[in-house]
Amino acid sequence: MSKKISVWQLDKLSPEQQEKLLQRTESDLSNYIAQVQPIIEQVIEQGDAALVEFARRFDRAEISIDQLGVTESEFDAASTQTDDETLTAIRFAADNIRRYHETQKPGEMTMQEVRSGSFVGERFLPIPSVACYVPRGKGSFPSVLLMNAIPALVAGVKRTIVITPPGEDGSVDAATLTACREIGITEVYKCGGAQAVAAVAYGTETLPRCSKIVGPGSPWMVAAKQLLSNRIDPGIPAGPSESIVFADDSVDGALAALDLLIEAEHGPDSSAYLVTTSAEVADAAIAAFPEHWANMSPQRVEYSSTVLSGQMGGVVLANSIEQAFDFINAYGPEHLQLLSRDPWQYLGRIENAGEVLLGTHSPSTLGNYVLGCNAVLPTSGAAATVSPLGVMDFMKFMSVAYVTESGYPEMAQHAKVLATYEGFDAHANAVSELRQKYLN
Repeated sequence: MSKKISVWQLDKLSPEQQEKLLQRTESDLSNYIAQVQPIIEQVIEQGDAALVEFARRFDRAEISIDQLGVTESEFDAASTQTDDETLTAIRFAADNIRRYHETQKPGEMTMQEVRSGSFVGERFLPIPSVACYVPRGKGSFPSVLLMNAIPALVAGVKRTIVITPPGEDGSVDAATLTACREIGITEVYKCGGAQAVAAVAYGTETLPRCSKIVGPGSPWMVAAKQLLSNRIDPGIPAGPSESIVFADDSVDGALAALDLLIEAEHGPDSSAYLVTTSAEVADAAIAAFPEHWANMSPQRVEYSSTVLSGQMGGVVLANSIEQAFDFINAYGPEHLQLLSRDPWQYLGRIENAGEVLLGTHSPSTLGNYVLGCNAVLPTSGAAATVSPLGVMDFMKFMSVAYVTESGYPEMAQHAKVLATYEGFDAHANAVSELRQKYLN
């Protein structure tokens, strides 16, 4: 392999150079935003006609307006094109994902007595509608469909639709349509990128306006979600794939290299670092990449080698465990693997990560497909404040309060003091002796 793996020795980097290692493709969206704005405006002005034009321009797909929505016959055809082994895997993954997310769903209502006779709580409700985005440009992703849509269905969202770019022949990936049918999704629309975000933010003649959009995508899609956040809830930030694999000296560096390629192969805009304190692990990993690339397609080799030889990937050498995890927490990776014979010793050191996969038998592949935990995770450092996609992303709650006659006097006494102090006369009057006159 002609591309040389990037090696970053933290001790030899200035604070500014270390800061550059934390950058992702979407860290600066200004260039994408400038390109996305006219796309959004065209969708607003022309609706379906714009979607057809952009499908031709960006996806090289010749479709007509009446082909934007997937038909029942297309679902039927997809079923015949999906082999039994793939269907079995889809069902296995869907079952695990549903089981996991059902544990997240709260009851209809909670209520607690904060003072004698005074009760507060929450009532939980699903959001009205959501568009689940399934990318297509660098592959086909029925797994993304399952991760996006199942928690929405568990939450009870009234209308869950899928938007996904068409292939050059105008079709939707067969396994993705099969997965939709398996879990009960009947509305699928052929549009992708920034134009898809605009379509569900405003609605077109064919596509419904939605309350929220979820799912990973390109920087163009991320830019569109940012621009349209006043029209549609953009969901968690989910941009190009990123990962950190931490490996201590108890594991083979070649195994670390094998797992580092998982997220690196998504595309040249991905980010992937091996973090270790062991020069031996680092050397073994670097030596193993050619062997692993020999078992991958040329496209995935090109993607992953570009990432690992560039500014957003490679091997990071730390001089101590503390320095290693300081870097990991500053980065806040989407995916984090802890490769060690005793991975649990490191879990308490992790503060910022979308997911943590422990040990040598828990590669990201399992989390991405079949374990059940959600693989739609915060990117670009958002893991410092944002959680993985889950049922509560598709639900809202309203506060509920009830004060009994016996509980009212104590509450009113203290509320009146605070209202008077803040100068709100009506607030104070509403809990004064004036209220008692009307109650009597």
